[in-house]
Amino acid sequence: MVSRISRLVLVVLLVLLADSVQAGVFKIATLAPSGAFEMVQMEAAAKEITAVTEGRVRFKFFPGGVMGNDQGVLRKIRINQLQGGALSLGSLSRYYPDSQVYSLPFVFSSFEEVDYVRKRMDPILMKGYEKAGFIVFGLAEGGFARIMSSNPVATVSDLQKQKVWIPENDAAALEAVRAFDVSPITLSLADVRTGLQTGLLNTVAIPPAYAIILHWHTQIRYITQIPLIYTNGLLAIAKRPFYKLSPEDRAVVRSRMGAAFKRIDKHNRRQNVEALEVLKEMGLKFVVPDANASQTWVTRSRRVPDQLAAKGVLSQQILDTINMHLSTIRAK
Repeated sequence: MVSRISRLVLVVLLVLLADSVQAGVFKIATLAPSGAFEMVQMEAAAKEITAVTEGRVRFKFFPGGVMGNDQGVLRKIRINQLQGGALSLGSLSRYYPDSQVYSLPFVFSSFEEVDYVRKRMDPILMKGYEKAGFIVFGLAEGGFARIMSSNPVATVSDLQKQKVWIPENDAAALEAVRAFDVSPITLSLADVRTGLQTGLLNTVAIPPAYAIILHWHTQIRYITQIPLIYTNGLLAIAKRPFYKLSPEDRAVVRSRMGAAFKRIDKHNRRQNVEALEVLKEMGLKFVVPDANASQTWVTRSRRVPDQLAAKGVLSQQILDTINMHLSTIRAK
């Protein structure tokens, strides 16, 4: 009897010891390929964190989409196979719907507006993510998504004739295309290139740099010069394993990863400006809508926030907040 109790105690102690050993190991998945700027910065921050915490906190990255798309990564986080992922902003909308507020069509008309609003609202969104169960270390600009297509798209009518992709499980994107009377095709990010190659799709909206990184630019011929949607990415770690760290170690992770995402944020803006020039040199044709067409795009998009609020996809509070800040910067 004593022997059985001793063995049971030993097993419990070993389990607790194993849990404590793994408490500081964060397995992180991302679609970014090895060697990409995002990966280099996250890996550099991870090395700093491990050094400063004397090995108490370590990171293991799984780049290149080997753990699946964003939804697959989130499923693995739920079962603790992963502790986090570098994800698109919309992928966490089911946990924190208001996170989609930056992705409303034509919500921003310039980088000046982006910078003014983000300075005031990024902290609100990061608190919202934490309340929803995720620790986020900063938002990294993806840039303005532009319509890229096999056929020229200058007007809403042109778009209605295309096979348009939107990300799966993205309520804001779905409502946006419906405002233009478009019936979209939903696919995971990993399946889009195949969709373009097979003709299932012929139109996407994505920032220029990511079109090149994902090799979608080889399947399209035209870029519509309107800032359709402002995009962001982030690194999200599940709150529960993060709070197993000591307060001091949590502060180190927040500081180093936060600094890395500020660098990524600045780099991505420069990269998208350069990517437009690269695409032009590759022979892609730029479509510039005239004033009437541009006004139609904007007018139609104005329906989207109210529709999302009416359906409970976005809160009226978050819409009021962003509109207040936009009104202020535009008045200046």
